[in-house]
Amino acid sequence: MSDDTDDRGGMLRPVLWLLLIVSAAANATASAAGANVLAGIGFGLVTLACAATLVVHHYRHRRQ
Repeated sequence: MSDDTDDRGGMLRPVLWLLLIVSAAANATASAAGANVLAGIGFGLVTLACAATLVVHHYRHRRQ
């Protein structure tokens, strides 16, 4: 792998973790506040997508 690929991958993970935390908190807040169900579903889908992307990124870039 080149250094450029490592640099870009190095920035992706912190952004995904930040989005995961923010969307999970927004999902919990929307659910607790009794907000529109579609807002909760949207935040939940973003949370799920971030988690899945982090798992895929981990398995593709792990060292063997």
